[in-house]
Amino acid sequence: MGECKIDHSKEDVQKKYESQKEFLPQEIQASFSKFLEEEHTQDILNEVFHLLKKYDLADEKEKEERNNRLKLVLNNV
Repeated sequence: MGECKIDHSKEDVQKKYESQKEFLPQEIQASFSKFLEEEHTQDILNEVFHLLKKYDLADEKEKEERNNRLKLVLNNV
C-alpha cells in the first residue's frame, strides 16, 4: 500500500467498512462497532481506511497481513 496524503474522516472509514464488511472475518466485524463509536487520531483513521481499501481484491496472504494489523489497531485504541 502506498502512502496517501488524504486525511480520511470517520465517515469515510465507516463507508469503507460498510462496503468491505462482508469480506472481513467475523472477529474483525465484531470489533468495528466499538471502534466506530469512539474518537480516533487522524493517523489511526487513515490507517484503518487503507487497510480496508480494496480488501475484497487482496490475495489471501495480503488479507492475512491486513487482518493482523486491523486486529492490533481495533483492539488497542
